[in-house]
Amino acid sequence: MTTPPPLLIVSDIDGTLITSEERVPERLRAVLGRAVEKRCAVALATGRPHRWLFPVLEQLPVRPVCATANGAVLYDPAEDAILRVRALAPDTMRDVVARARAALGERGEPLSVAAERCGASAFDPEEELFVVSPRYVHTWEAQGYAVRPEDEVIAEPAVKLLLRNERMTSAQMYEAIAPALDPRVAHLTYSMPEGLLEVAAPGVTKQVAVADLARRHGVPRERVVCFGDMPNDVEMLRWAGLGVAMGNAAPEVKRAADRVTGTNDECGVAQVLEEWF
Repeated sequence: MTTPPPLLIVSDIDGTLITSEERVPERLRAVLGRAVEKRCAVALATGRPHRWLFPVLEQLPVRPVCATANGAVLYDPAEDAILRVRALAPDTMRDVVARARAALGERGEPLSVAAERCGASAFDPEEELFVVSPRYVHTWEAQGYAVRPEDEVIAEPAVKLLLRNERMTSAQMYEAIAPALDPRVAHLTYSMPEGLLEVAAPGVTKQVAVADLARRHGVPRERVVCFGDMPNDVEMLRWAGLGVAMGNAAPEVKRAADRVTGTNDECGVAQVLEEWF
């Protein structure tokens, strides 16, 4: 490749770094290892909470600082340390829930909520970190969580507020709710299609966190490459010197990217990195 190699590689996890079987292929591990040997920094930027990182990190040749909860948290897994948190205030969450419920109510649709709290460690009891309202239907096989009345769910600061309607797609929910929310109050996005929206503090995106990581590593924007597949990746793909959408990415993500690579099951991240490393 004629363009200079990146000095910082940032990848989303689900649908990007890992396969459908939640594995990091050996081909990808190898090229990441070669990149690290050439003094290229590696980071992850994910919608996952930091407590869900370690099954992925155990498959990587490095333990990088990660942007979690869509950029609300910077987490150092080597030290189990929270480096930075940008949380939603309870008053903001109450306002968002009221506006979202009113927007869906106009369509005769219900709403349930959940909150992801930061905690002090990735190993805090899950029941203290993930709290859901009584009618919340999980989009994944969840085990560690607490069920609380809705007013208790949103009574403490949270790094992510989840809005759930299992009868709608995420895109349909976004279309209904986004016009009712002021982006100066909260940031709305989604990372899976099954009727789940993710709310963060205003201005909190993966892009903001990646820019922070680049500053920490002393890397200019032009030497950052980012990989992603869902709408919560759009801002960082547009910001990066090279934004790469996966072959399995949502159409709006492909439009936002500089180029499109293979799917996550085709080792699309490695396909690009092998052009340099």
